[in-house]
Amino acid sequence: MSFSRESSVPEADPGPGAHWDVRMPEESELPAVCEVVGEALLAASHSLDQVRETLERDRSLAVFDGGRPVGCTSAYSFTMTLPGGPRPVAGITGVGVWPTHRRRGVLSAMLRRQLADVRDRGEDVAALFASEGGIYGRFGFGPAAGAVHLDLPTREVALRTDAPRDPALRLRLTGAEEARGALAEVHRAAAARRVGEFQRDTAWWNKVLRDDPAERDGRGPLRCAVAEDDAGPLGYILYRTRQRWNEYGAAAGCLEVQEHYATAPAAAALLWEHVLTRDLVLRVTHDMLPLDDPLLHLLDDSYRTRLHHNANLWVRLVNVPGALERRSYAAPVDTVIEVRDRHCPWNAGRWRLSADTDAARCTPAEDAPDISLDVSHLGAAFLGDTPLSGYLESGMVGEATAGAVQRLDTALGRSDRPHCADIF
Repeated sequence: MSFSRESSVPEADPGPGAHWDVRMPEESELPAVCEVVGEALLAASHSLDQVRETLERDRSLAVFDGGRPVGCTSAYSFTMTLPGGPRPVAGITGVGVWPTHRRRGVLSAMLRRQLADVRDRGEDVAALFASEGGIYGRFGFGPAAGAVHLDLPTREVALRTDAPRDPALRLRLTGAEEARGALAEVHRAAAARRVGEFQRDTAWWNKVLRDDPAERDGRGPLRCAVAEDDAGPLGYILYRTRQRWNEYGAAAGCLEVQEHYATAPAAAALLWEHVLTRDLVLRVTHDMLPLDDPLLHLLDDSYRTRLHHNANLWVRLVNVPGALERRSYAAPVDTVIEVRDRHCPWNAGRWRLSADTDAARCTPAEDAPDISLDVSHLGAAFLGDTPLSGYLESGMVGEATAGAVQRLDTALGRSDRPHCADIF
């Protein structure tokens, strides 16, 4: 049995919500759409002005009932670093359903339409940050990358004495907006090397550097430490401080890191030493530390760290053959994969993946499958950090040819770990 865009494909299961009308909202309808997102996500506010900064209205969809939006979703046009290089990726965002219309197929109708639109734009991959872990697997997304919540007691940790140092580096502390040019230069280079990161445009930088005093929640202004030499910036760290005192009147301040990037090991060490040795600070926290961040190897006593790992970035292959062909591979692989895909029927069927370290082909196949899986499992494995072997052991993935999953895992695997610092 063969499946391709040109050949006949299984009809999409209309499923729940087939009767809903999904369309792009008009400009005048955006305030009501924002209200749906805010209510669905339990957000205290969802400023339309802030939404408009990054919103691509032609990529926004809403479901209406009696003239009122009851569901919405949107997408960003990202250039994200994937295995093999930067690629167009649809960043799914602003997904919400009005509470009275849950369990009525609104979300299914929106996402089915959105995935078809993503495919029509020529984007092979979609990604999102999931508010709940039990929702998006049903729509073909898999948890593909994670981050660490870090809590460091500064009086108990320090950098190793053999941490990399560069006497040519100097540190500059400034307001975040004043350092925008240096930040953009470092981020552009660092994001191009890290699978999962995307390149920021001006609107996205406005969002990252927003520093409204009304939103500080008792914290200080957004500060930026830049590590640089005579040739230019090599790293930066964005953070806020929170002044605190204990019951005995001693300083117990907290420094909350928003993000950090570095393109040289010595720059990363200098930046972390800066935040760990700030006066009056007893705790340094970071909600989005990469799983393989150099800091975890630079500390003199890693047992003193308090770490909590969360999966956050979910990936969906909208065009299975295109995504697999444009990916890089760590080892040769030749296997037939049978894919289940309820919402993108053009993906469903058998595909032969033939790849080596130079190139890959993924074509329709009639041979018996070596591996059978859901498209969400491919999404989870796509960035190279989630092996399929766990799904195999749980019975979620089928293996007809012994060792096929292990060989595919080896080909998909990477030594570095994916990360995305921008919640979208």
